Amino acid sequence: MTHNDIVQKLWNLCDVLRDDGINYSDYVTELVLLLFIKMVHENTEAGTLKEHPLPEGCRWQDLNGKSGINLLNDYKRILLSLSTGSDGDGNLVHDDPLISAIYADAQTRLREPRHLEQMIKTLDQIDWFSAQKDGLGDLYEGLLEKNANETKSGAGQYFTPRALINSMVRCLQPQPGERIQDPSAGTAGFLIAAHEHIKQQTDDLYDLSATEKVFQTHHAYVGIELVPGTRRLALMNCLLHGMEGDDEGVVHLGNALGQAGASLARADIILANPPFGTSKGGEASITRDDLTFETSNKQLAFLQHIYRNLKPGGRAAVVLPDNVLFDAGKGTDIRRDLMHKCNLHTILRLPTGIFYAQGVKTNVLFFTKGSATDKHQDENCTENVWVYDLRTNMPNFGKRTPFTEQHLQPFEQVFNPAAPAASDVGAHSVGEFLSQRSEGEWSFGAEQIDVDTTASEENQDVDERLVHSRWRCFSRQWIADTKGDSLYISWLKDKDSVDAANLPEPSVLAGEAMSELVQALGELDGLMRELGAGEAADTLTNAWSKESLQ
Repeated sequence: MTHNDIVQKLWNLCDVLRDDGINYSDYVTELVLLLFIKMVHENTEAGTLKEHPLPEGCRWQDLNGKSGINLLNDYKRILLSLSTGSDGDGNLVHDDPLISAIYADAQTRLREPRHLEQMIKTLDQIDWFSAQKDGLGDLYEGLLEKNANETKSGAGQYFTPRALINSMVRCLQPQPGERIQDPSAGTAGFLIAAHEHIKQQTDDLYDLSATEKVFQTHHAYVGIELVPGTRRLALMNCLLHGMEGDDEGVVHLGNALGQAGASLARADIILANPPFGTSKGGEASITRDDLTFETSNKQLAFLQHIYRNLKPGGRAAVVLPDNVLFDAGKGTDIRRDLMHKCNLHTILRLPTGIFYAQGVKTNVLFFTKGSATDKHQDENCTENVWVYDLRTNMPNFGKRTPFTEQHLQPFEQVFNPAAPAASDVGAHSVGEFLSQRSEGEWSFGAEQIDVDTTASEENQDVDERLVHSRWRCFSRQWIADTKGDSLYISWLKDKDSVDAANLPEPSVLAGEAMSELVQALGELDGLMRELGAGEAADTLTNAWSKESLQ
């Protein structure tokens, strides 16, 4: 049984939940409450977890083999005990704050004992030996990704593609002993990918001393998540990957744009995909009074938090929408401040369609605190910004055309050309790999892409072949003088774009629009009459005619 087969089998259990009246959006939350108990059991049996984290009386064997109302009542008792730390009679069951956080306010909405029994039997029938090969944590993540791809709200809206997460981690090359943060953690994908990367570099942490292992397990990673349900998924995810964190777990509950973010220690690495929208359009309100530039734009506030919270020499990779690159006013001030205090050395223009929010155009900004040669420099730190265009004339990614790590390989190769894939970027200065870069990368048919004639500044006095490259370098001075500190830099022409220079006269465009509108109104008029609403159609037609004459 393959990894995908098991994920699909788990997802099929949602049919059982639906039969019990549980909403589509609650499937995964309901499923993982039970699934986590099973996965802990399997990890303990396999020796992956040296100690069973769940208290006696709240384990898989306390459910397995039972049926009827006794099973459902026992399950409810277990959830209550894991949540509160005590049983219904006030007796202490456990005092583990992490388990209490994972099962905070946990309760099942299952009403039919037979549905719970069916779920337990299905979980027992899964080939967990095969699942162990990829790690149960990866299996759990597969379920979260399935949920993000299938659901039309919630996690799916902001779920970061796994290929992109892994690529960003490889570019930053996290090292043992570094403090790694994500202020908008979600289900902890970035933190787990960083942990897995370090495990690969250290023979599953066996190359580290006992003290270093404790640091990696309990202190290396910190995330903040605003939504309690999402944080629950993140804590389970981390624990299944061997990441315990502090007393609050790896992912703390709170608002990074509030006191929780202000109290974070400085980080060596920050990886993040902040939520889209303004502070009025989401749950997170911006209550920080320590940010230099007051703004209602959440991405701009997150960006300020991130570059302020890096240690000297600390590095970051952040997913941000296009508007952050060109917004005027406070947006310009924040970009200038970023380039002043940090070395914004790389921008990756991402393809459209890789996030659920259709049409959202995003980028990854890579920067380090300080300059390329002096991590303590705090002025004029950016000298050049390298831009990789992975957006123009790329496929329309989605379920049928998945976005994979192969699409990111050309970018990774030019990001740090001086070192092999497993190189230690963190151990040498940014200046070392920046000095090895050279312009020019023509993957995905870039040489056949037309030049954007509207991007005259980007293509002025540039070699003819280089203007067709996906990989270009722009000086800080050029960005200031030519772009007014906008970082929206594009020089290739998308095949579907419309050249403004070849557009018809405005009167012709208006006439075409009006013709289409009249045709549409005629079709609606005919439809209304077919439906027996001729009188109403006459009234609306007369009203529209009078309005158009005024």
